[in-house]
Amino acid sequence: MDTLQVFPHVNAGLNALSSVFLLCGLVFIFRKDVRKHRLCMLSACFVSGLFLICYLTYHSLRTYYLGLGPTRFTGEGVIRPIYFTILTSHTILAALVAPFVLVTLVRALKGKFDRHQNLARLVYPIWLYVSLTGVAVYVLLYQIYPAR
Repeated sequence: MDTLQVFPHVNAGLNALSSVFLLCGLVFIFRKDVRKHRLCMLSACFVSGLFLICYLTYHSLRTYYLGLGPTRFTGEGVIRPIYFTILTSHTILAALVAPFVLVTLVRALKGKFDRHQNLARLVYPIWLYVSLTGVAVYVLLYQIYPAR
């Protein structure tokens, strides 16, 4: 397996790890354990940032240096519209949620907890959805229906 082929697996792992941090962060804030919540949410931000770097690197190398197009989804039948619905919602929401994650983080770091909490209630479920659907896209594209 060449280096480029490792990226999708790493990216899925980073998305899965981000999901774990997000879920643990939610549990900790419900338990009023702010210190552990903060650690989990900072970790989720870090891992998501690392994912973004890896994702952009992979697609830049694949497109600009190798001249390859996107990986083709080979599933047929009912799974095809399901996959593309997941992929489309994942892509759109990922682009939209990223700046709001940063604003939510900044509000928490500045101690503006009321404003942080109000925004986090909207941003958190979208961020979790994006992380989980990133893993779903990987499983469908690279594990269940890999390119032939």
